[in-house]
Amino acid sequence: MSTATNPPKGSGAAVADKPRKKISTHWLYIAVIVAVVAGIAVGLIFGKSAAGLSVIGTAFVNLIKMMIAPIIFCTIVLGIGSVRKASQVGKVGGIALLYFVVMSTFALGLGLLVGNLVHPGDSLQAAASTASYTVPETAAGSGNFFLDIIPHSLLGGLTEGNVLQALFVALLVGFAVQALGSKGEPILNAITHFQRLVFKILAGIMWLAPIGAFGAIAGVVGNAGWAAIGALSLFVAVFYATCLAFIVLILGGLLKVTTGLSIFSLLKYLRQEYLLIVATSSSETALPRLIAKMEHLGVSKPVVGIVVPTGYSFNLDGTAMYLTMASLFIGNAMGTPLTWSEQLSLLLFMIIASKGAAGVTGAGLATLGGGLASHRPDLVPGVGLIVAVDRFMSEARALTNFSGNAVATLVIGHWTKEVDYDQTKRVFTNEDPFDDTDMLDEHSAAEHRADVNSYKTKELTH
Repeated sequence: MSTATNPPKGSGAAVADKPRKKISTHWLYIAVIVAVVAGIAVGLIFGKSAAGLSVIGTAFVNLIKMMIAPIIFCTIVLGIGSVRKASQVGKVGGIALLYFVVMSTFALGLGLLVGNLVHPGDSLQAAASTASYTVPETAAGSGNFFLDIIPHSLLGGLTEGNVLQALFVALLVGFAVQALGSKGEPILNAITHFQRLVFKILAGIMWLAPIGAFGAIAGVVGNAGWAAIGALSLFVAVFYATCLAFIVLILGGLLKVTTGLSIFSLLKYLRQEYLLIVATSSSETALPRLIAKMEHLGVSKPVVGIVVPTGYSFNLDGTAMYLTMASLFIGNAMGTPLTWSEQLSLLLFMIIASKGAAGVTGAGLATLGGGLASHRPDLVPGVGLIVAVDRFMSEARALTNFSGNAVATLVIGHWTKEVDYDQTKRVFTNEDPFDDTDMLDEHSAAEHRADVNSYKTKELTH
């Protein structure tokens, strides 16, 4: 007769069952701020002697570059899978995808417009020209775009460092998996697990961001002095102002014209979520609360269950503006601005590559590096200029992304006649305030799946 025994203290089983304590990203944010302040001080004190520290920033950028191809591959393949899933839920999914593409493209274009009107990187040209950046070597091509985008082998597109080839392979794999239908689900699941591994590696690299930021800011301040501080501060200020204008004027105008609702009422209603996003620098943290609050606001559960999750991957307005504005900033700072043809080509690339960058620390930098590597490899080292201020802009990106998805839910709900405006009025006038205590009980994931499946069945029968 055998008896079950509890594993001894310190055994492998006991250790495996004990949850690991996560290190808060707040410490990373604080460390970056301290590193930036220290880098500025070193640059101002030691001047040209500190210029050599820029190699530390370059090393950090090289680590980010290492992750570009796998990140683009995973996000594009899974993004195409999301398109297939969204298209299966009928009218709501189709309208949502069209809306997301249009708004993301508009945000990218706005970033280009503002970047061309304001040139905060111009004062950094002298510093960038003397900084110890090394231009990465690129593989010799035929000079024909259509030939160079095709890799020598399927896996070669992911290993040879050519971003356009990685994008090309990702699109081929994504549409092939989509064509497999339900048989392609195991492949998507495998790529999902691989994406988690990639993002886990990226998360580890980002803990080196304080070191990279210190070297980058010390090098550029050592070369340009106070001009570098002024240029970077102007860039951050212009980006924040652009995001604010986009939320109030563009999103607010669209919401008012479509639904008659005020953007300020919506912002007030979501004020707790905005504070949560500012504290974490990620809009992902507010996703469950956004789902619950939009349902409470009067938007039907099926619409919320389709629009909000899909929007978190496809409707990244803040990230889109950041990518184009940062690209122009780097080009101006390094004294070789992007031509109009390069800007338009970059915009088309970013429309595809920007999908799936939400909620992952460092994914924005990787996507930015990928866009530059595909069009102007000589500008990739300039990403080191952005490392020092990237964390300061992450809140603006996250807040804009979140606002865009909240407005999209109401607008798409209005177009599909799935909004109870009487309930919306009661909520905005505080007659029916949102109750945080029952959020998880009344808005479970199982209910969302059931409602969405029910809506899909209704669409198919009609």
